[in-house]
Amino acid sequence: MKLLLIAFLCFPILSQAQQPAYRHNAKLTSKLQKILVATGLDSSYDVGEGVAKQVSVAVIVQAKKPVFAGVRANEFIYPASIYKMYVAMEVLKQVHDGRYALDSLYIVRSPNDVDRSKEIASDPRPLLRAGDTVTVNYLLDLMITRSDNAAANCLIDLAGRERINKTMIAYGWQGSEVTRKFLSRKLEDPGYENIRGTETNARHAAEFMWMIETNRLINPWVSMQLKALLARQLDYSKLAGGFPTGAMFSHKTGWWSHYTHDVGIVQQNGVTYTLAVFTPVREERLNGRLQLLAQKIHAMLQKEFQ
Repeated sequence: MKLLLIAFLCFPILSQAQQPAYRHNAKLTSKLQKILVATGLDSSYDVGEGVAKQVSVAVIVQAKKPVFAGVRANEFIYPASIYKMYVAMEVLKQVHDGRYALDSLYIVRSPNDVDRSKEIASDPRPLLRAGDTVTVNYLLDLMITRSDNAAANCLIDLAGRERINKTMIAYGWQGSEVTRKFLSRKLEDPGYENIRGTETNARHAAEFMWMIETNRLINPWVSMQLKALLARQLDYSKLAGGFPTGAMFSHKTGWWSHYTHDVGIVQQNGVTYTLAVFTPVREERLNGRLQLLAQKIHAMLQKEFQ
């Protein structure tokens, strides 16, 4: 116990959020743009009601002076389940602060129990139902690894949207606040029925992952807990399929209607980078282009930084 306590106390606790610091690399950005063209992901896509969106990408490469490159990285888009990682950050922060524990019990309430099928069909864990008693840790794992919507709704209630967004803003991620739960507006909490939909962008998502990788998202304990969850992601159908054997990809995916996204931390051969890809394209219409995009970006970064 004494050794554990000493190790814990060695972790610096951030009193204020530290803003990401990196330099923009125009050459790298140009190469990303060319890769989007080569993979057929440089078009505009109709997402309904006459609205057109484009694919956005952001990369941050770990180096003595970290490097940023991005294509339309500041353009906001509906993130689907990507923003569950922002919820997880605040829950882990509150666990660290002592508001509750990972093994604290939580009772699922309606209307949060929205799922009628599993996002990952092979996962053996049952769907959450009203009255189920589970731990906070169980909800976190379900929300991140299986992208469970009911778990996300429970944790949004537990953490509180105001607290989640206070932390988001402290890091400079204005515009990426968590506004909605994963349910219809008619089932939303009072005061949230007409709030704007949640959005985020590739820059914010890449910075978020970079802060995790550098153990600066809240503090090392929160960062490492969240990275461990991301490393257990069960959805390999998007970017993950394009990385070579031996590459470690700790990530969160999101997909709904016109949108298919993947963001995470990639590590291989001494090269570490965060990658955020947001596409306004239905998953069934991508036809392997996300995997090809991951393959080309990874090969380019290995060549540039190994």
